Amino acid sequence: MKRIITFGEIMLRLNPEGALRFVQADKFEASYAGGEANVAVSLANYGMDAAFVSKVPAHAIGQCAVNALRHYGVDTKHMVRGGDRLGAYYVEKGASQRPSKVIYDRAYSAIALAEPSDFDWDAIFEGADWFHWTGITPALGGNLPQICLEACKAAKARGVKISCDLNYRNKLWSREKACEVMSQLVPYVDVLIANEEDAKDVFGIEAANTDINSGKLDHKGYISVAEQITQRFGCSSVAITLRSSISADDNDWAAMLYQNGEAYFSPSYRIHIVDRVGGGDSFGGGLIYSQLVGKDPQQSINFAVAASCLKHTICHDFNLVTVDEVESLAKGNASGRVQR
Repeated sequence: MKRIITFGEIMLRLNPEGALRFVQADKFEASYAGGEANVAVSLANYGMDAAFVSKVPAHAIGQCAVNALRHYGVDTKHMVRGGDRLGAYYVEKGASQRPSKVIYDRAYSAIALAEPSDFDWDAIFEGADWFHWTGITPALGGNLPQICLEACKAAKARGVKISCDLNYRNKLWSREKACEVMSQLVPYVDVLIANEEDAKDVFGIEAANTDINSGKLDHKGYISVAEQITQRFGCSSVAITLRSSISADDNDWAAMLYQNGEAYFSPSYRIHIVDRVGGGDSFGGGLIYSQLVGKDPQQSINFAVAASCLKHTICHDFNLVTVDEVESLAKGNASGRVQR
């Protein structure tokens, strides 16, 4: 069984029921999630040995976050206890032409105040095959850029494959700071994941002849983006998700995998969205799984996109689907008919 280590922040998610606005809500649904934690849950559901590394407070709410991961079979033994607070975020689900909104409350969280000495990477990477993190983690500031660099160096020294989702968040840091920090970290990355805007926001690399708001996507432009990333940083693979927003409820969803100098495009799905938060993480989990089990590039990108398509139908961040369900969709069973 392949072992995957993910590293980042897990938070308390609070959202009004259904499509209520924040100002309408008199109660909130509570769940726990975070970019790398979402990936770990996906991989555990696929039967992988997935571990999540973080720092959470040594109190009941911190333990709730740990328990949420354990519930789905994620290894939490390297989660450090300390600090005073667990980060939180609020999600208001959009509808039709009203977009979804996210409000963060994560300043001074336990992981944001972590020290390099909190993490024993020699022990953490023992027996590991893959290491995954996202650009959100160093964006939290403090010592985290240094901690991410130490983790990448330790993983690389042990021959552990490294993936990163750029995941640029302008509410966490500036484009200039993101470029400065990520330019030091991405050279260690084997598989880089981005969406239509990340490469432009972080590195100034833009797809030509493309307008994500109108749904106009040019395949040659994305191949050029992947080529430039590969040339600049030496990544062996670049995956770019391609989302065309028709409304808050309906999107077209596809992706490209650039590997060994060739570009592979998935089928495009017209998805009716139940909850899109965590959609990119579910793509990352699907891509990591398909690469670890030896799927060829076309099969890999098809599996990752099908996995993420299914996630958009599930409430909250975790992608609670099986390999068989993803494979069925990837093979064309997209009718959604009742299974009896």
